[in-house]
Amino acid sequence: MPGESAQGPGEAVQRDAAHASDAAGVAVAVLDDYQNVARDYGDWESLPAGTEVVVFDEHIADSDELVRRLARFDVVAAMRERTAFPREVLEALPRLRLLVTTGMGNAAIDMQAAAENGVTVCGTGNGSAAGDDWAPTAELTWGLILALARGIPREDRAVRTGGWQHTIGVDLGGRTLGVLGLGRLGGQVATVGRAFGMEVLAFSENLTQERASEFGARAVGKRELFTASDVVTIHMRLSERSRGLVGRAEIDALGPEGYLINTSRGPIVDELELIAALHEGRVGGAGIDVYGCEPLPADDPWRSAPRTVLTPHIGYVSETTYRAFYTETVEDIRRFLQGSPVRVLNGG
Repeated sequence: MPGESAQGPGEAVQRDAAHASDAAGVAVAVLDDYQNVARDYGDWESLPAGTEVVVFDEHIADSDELVRRLARFDVVAAMRERTAFPREVLEALPRLRLLVTTGMGNAAIDMQAAAENGVTVCGTGNGSAAGDDWAPTAELTWGLILALARGIPREDRAVRTGGWQHTIGVDLGGRTLGVLGLGRLGGQVATVGRAFGMEVLAFSENLTQERASEFGARAVGKRELFTASDVVTIHMRLSERSRGLVGRAEIDALGPEGYLINTSRGPIVDELELIAALHEGRVGGAGIDVYGCEPLPADDPWRSAPRTVLTPHIGYVSETTYRAFYTETVEDIRRFLQGSPVRVLNGG
C-alpha cells in the first residue's frame, strides 16, 4: 500500500528479518517517516523475533483513514505532533497497547484517554538534553534570519536561471534582535545575536533582568520588543496563554523593515494577519518553519506569501535528534514488551 514501507518509500514490503508471518508477533507502525530514515537510526533488529515493523512515509490526515490503517497494530511510534491521537482515535484502536512519541511531551496525544483505554504512552530524549549542547532549532532560526537578511533564496534562483545580483543585503551588526521567550532555545539564539554585534531585547512572562543578563539581553515589555526590534524571533511553547500572542498590533509595531521568525508553533502567530501584512508591505519579511496546519495543504496561502523563507517544520530534524528519537523509540518498545516500560508519560 502506498505510504507503507519496510525497506523503501511507497513499498508495502514487510521486513524479512522481523518474521512478519509469525502470527504470535507484535505489529509495530512507525508513522510520518517522511525521509524514510527510521530504519537507519534505530536498531529494530533488537526487537523480539516475530515483531513486524511497518513504516508509513506519508502523513495520514483523515482520522477515519488513520484508524483503518492502524487497526491491526499493537504498537504505534509517532513522530512528535505530526499525527494527533485524540480520544476518539484512541477509543477506535482496541488493539493498541503502546504509543511511543518522540520527545518527552506531546500535546497531540490525549494522555488521559490513552490511560483509560489501556494504552501506555512513552517518550524519548532528543539528543541535546545534556549540558549546553546546541539545539538544531536555534541553528535553523539563524538560517532563516540570514536567508532573509541576505536574500539568499532569491539570489540562488537568479544564479541558477542565468541572472546575477538583485538584492542589497541587510547588515545585522548594530541592529536589534528581539527574542520572544528566553528559555534554552531563545538563550542560544540571543547568544548568536550578540556574536553578530546585535543588541538583544527579550520578553516573556515573568522574565527578570537577572535572567536576561545571562544572555546579554535586556528585558522589555512585549510592545517595546516589537517596536524597537529589527528582527523578532519566537521561542515559546504553545499554550492557551501564548496562542495568538503575535497579532496585528505586534506585526504593525515591527513595521515594514522588520523580520518575524517563527520556529516554535504556528498558532502563536495570527497567520492570516501576518500573511496580509506581507502582501500589503506592512512587515518586511518572515521566516517560517511552523504552521497551524501541517503538512501545508496545496492551496494554503503561505505558499504564495511574498518576502518569505519557508521551511517544512525541520527545526528539530537533524541527525543527532533523529538518532536519539529512533534509538530510544526502539528501546521503549523493547522494554515495554519485556514488561518494564521506561519514560512513561501517562503513568499514575
